[in-house]
Amino acid sequence: MLAVLDGAVRVAYDLVTGLTSTLHPLTGGLSAALAIVVFTAGVRLMLLPLSRRQAAAGRARLRLAPQVQKLRERHRDDPLRAHQEVTALYRAEGTSMFAGVGPALLQLPVFTVVYRLFLSPAVGGHTNLLLVQTLFGVPLGRRWLLSGGAFGPHGLVFLGLFALLAVVAWWTSRRMFTGQTPPQGVVGAAMRLLPFGTVLVAAYVPLAAGLYLLTSTAWSAAERAILWRGATVG
Repeated sequence: MLAVLDGAVRVAYDLVTGLTSTLHPLTGGLSAALAIVVFTAGVRLMLLPLSRRQAAAGRARLRLAPQVQKLRERHRDDPLRAHQEVTALYRAEGTSMFAGVGPALLQLPVFTVVYRLFLSPAVGGHTNLLLVQTLFGVPLGRRWLLSGGAFGPHGLVFLGLFALLAVVAWWTSRRMFTGQTPPQGVVGAAMRLLPFGTVLVAAYVPLAAGLYLLTSTAWSAAERAILWRGATVG
């Protein structure tokens, strides 16, 4: 399994470095950072059919939630009968309780490969040259928490990244429970804070991985706004 992932990481590495070379005549020192953004957008575009299936399953669960709740209340003394009735309801709607799980699991290997590409100091036994490229003078392999002068001129690049991630997290948090009643109390508050965890992650991982994280989370926010548009509890 690891050998397969290593091969996929090398392919991804060749694609990103090739994009960097292609963009360099037009974008100069920004070429590597832009290549990461373009590559990430391409990966998310490739995964769009799976995301659409996930969203369709989520919208179906949301729409059927009141009926599912009624069935479970009606057969609360017979869990097996409740499960059978709920399963039949989903089947009649052309979906299932676990319809979104498959697409989510299929995306995991892809994201694992991409993260390894931006975290690994070496690829295929050679130095990961992508991480020695820079963004406004900051090496893409540098980590904010582990670098000196975190609040100096180079630190401003990271702070700008954190600010953009926070904006995306705020937007994601606002739309997290669109069309449904949000959980109350500590659970609801914790779930609304969860998207801001990307800022903490970006503070530790290399700048290249932070750029990937920003692009991917922004894509996810836009994707959810579009694919879940009009979704409400039935």
